[in-house]
Amino acid sequence: MNVLTIPAERAKGWYLALMAPNIKGPSYAWLDPSRLYCNQQAFKDCVEDLIQPFQNDTIDLVAGIDAMGFILGAAIANRLGKGFLTIRKEGHLCVETKRMAYSDYTGRQKVMEMRSDVVRAGLRILLVDQWIETGGTMEAAITLIEQEGGTIAGIAAICIEDTEGGRKIKEKYKCSTCVPELLQPQCNNKYLESFKAFETKCNKKK
Repeated sequence: MNVLTIPAERAKGWYLALMAPNIKGPSYAWLDPSRLYCNQQAFKDCVEDLIQPFQNDTIDLVAGIDAMGFILGAAIANRLGKGFLTIRKEGHLCVETKRMAYSDYTGRQKVMEMRSDVVRAGLRILLVDQWIETGGTMEAAITLIEQEGGTIAGIAAICIEDTEGGRKIKEKYKCSTCVPELLQPQCNNKYLESFKAFETKCNKKK
């Protein structure tokens, strides 16, 4: 699907077909969700789908996880008329922070930081990331917020894969994703049928 193609009927998740497959090997994520952000309508519909379950909920603040969660998180915060908190990888915040060690989807050990002067007891926070695979990154962000007394009002991500960590998050928190039930098995198997369009284009170039 061309990046500018918009279908006449835009069902939930129509824009997922814009996401591109990984062509650079196992050290990279298996797909590139950010390609859908290049299409204005796709980006808008993605944000609307993610916030839909929280329309009647009390949300005081939106938080996004470094780095791709910043894009969706900031867009959601703007749409909801709320402030936006960045939860960053170690070494980027020049203020007093709270820290949490975690393992990301590649199994690498990392540290996440959150400024210590924003989250307080009772603050209801919608936590946003681009994609949840093992859930380690999201769990670290959740812990940072809850240790400061904040309440997780919800979790929003384009997809939450059906892993042990993903299931744990969905069981404990109200979650929103863009993936229709029909496409969830494809996401779990890390291959979308829409990738065939990219493969055809690559074959034509050879």
